[in-house]
Amino acid sequence: MANIVIVGAGGFGREVLGYVKDCISAGAQWTIKGFLDDNPNSLQGYNYDTKIISSIQTYTPSPNDALICAIGNPKIKKEKVEMLLARGAKFETLIHPTAYIGSNVAIQEGAIICPRVSLTCDISVGRFAMLNVATGCGHDSQIGDFATISGFCDITGFCKVGEGAFLASHVSMIPSSEIGKWAKVGIGSTVILKIKDNESAFGNPAVPLRLRK
Repeated sequence: MANIVIVGAGGFGREVLGYVKDCISAGAQWTIKGFLDDNPNSLQGYNYDTKIISSIQTYTPSPNDALICAIGNPKIKKEKVEMLLARGAKFETLIHPTAYIGSNVAIQEGAIICPRVSLTCDISVGRFAMLNVATGCGHDSQIGDFATISGFCDITGFCKVGEGAFLASHVSMIPSSEIGKWAKVGIGSTVILKIKDNESAFGNPAVPLRLRK
């Protein structure tokens, strides 16, 4: 039985705690060990039985520990994950029991698939990618490693989301559109062509911020 350790005790970490409990109720052979967070006061003012057991910086993995990285910022997520992997940490993949997972969907190590996410068919979800509540991915879409896709996004067929990209909530992508590596797309935007690597874009249609007056 794996001892689940949640990396990050912020807002998303507290949400993930609930998702872990849902998975356990659905039959996952897990127990909850606690949080890792470099801020020992992250849970101050909240009423949780699950506590911060260590900082990320000083954590030493135990043999039965299985980590879930609940950090939304893609760059920080990659930094912390790589640090922990170098120490021998093992990561769990979280798929909420209410998610729909269709045929030929490949979900890689450390990914988080939140409640009511829909992955229809022939989709790849990269390592440590996160798809938040009620996001949908259409056929033949590709989600890169460490990407963070916020809630209620609509990723249609043949779309590509690059490594480390960040999509705020309610972003829509028309079929075959693309968001580059480490790009950021603002809330409610509609992507109709391609957002280049490292670009920040916003609007309907989404336009790079450097081009907006």
